[in-house]
Parts: sequence; C-alpha cells; structure tokens
Amino acid sequence: MAHARSGIVAIATLCAVLCSGSPTATGQVTDTGSYLQRMDGDGDGRVSEQEYVQWMMYAFDHMDRDGDGVLTASELPGGKGRPITREQHLQTLVQRFHKQDANRDGYLDARELAAPPR
Repeated sequence: MAHARSGIVAIATLCAVLCSGSPTATGQVTDTGSYLQRMDGDGDGRVSEQEYVQWMMYAFDHMDRDGDGVLTASELPGGKGRPITREQHLQTLVQRFHKQDANRDGYLDARELAAPPR
C-alpha cells in the first residue's frame, strides 16, 4: 500500500509539472475543455489511452534529468520520494486511464477527464 501511495503522490507531482511546462501545452489549462483539447492529439473530441499516456509521460521524461528511466528523490520536486521507474509510471497511468473511463468505451470525454480520480 505504501508503494501505491508514493505512486499517487508522484503522479500528482508529475501532472502539476506537466501542466506548467509541456511544449504541447503552452499556457495554463484553465478548464476541462481546454485540457481535453490539448490532450486530444487527433482532434476527435475524446482522449484515447495512447493520447493520455503520451501527454502524461511528458513530465516524467522532462524530470528524468539523467535519462536513466528512473526518477530518484533528487529528480522529484522537493528532493523527496521513492524512486519510480518509467515502466511503473506507465502502468499506473494505464490503470488510472481505465478507472477514469466510466462508460468503458476506451476513451475519456470531458466529463470523465474532469471527474475526481477514481
């Protein structure tokens, strides 16, 4: 359970970094519609698992300064936290995507993106 909690904290931190610094997300996302628009790479009005993961992995890759595929405490904001591998983060993102996909259609719409984490 402690590992899961540290993963959730890492994800929240990564998302905060993502929204403030992604080259594809210039400017601050101020509402769900603009968040959806920025994540929706193919413009179909919904976010696929691939689009979600690609968007959310940007922060991990940006924070992994030495490029070794592991975020260590020194690479995390505040210099604290357990190491997390790129693969662990990827698996967590895929799980989160499927939990948020309330209607189980394989995509996230604006309402599902805006919903509190499940």
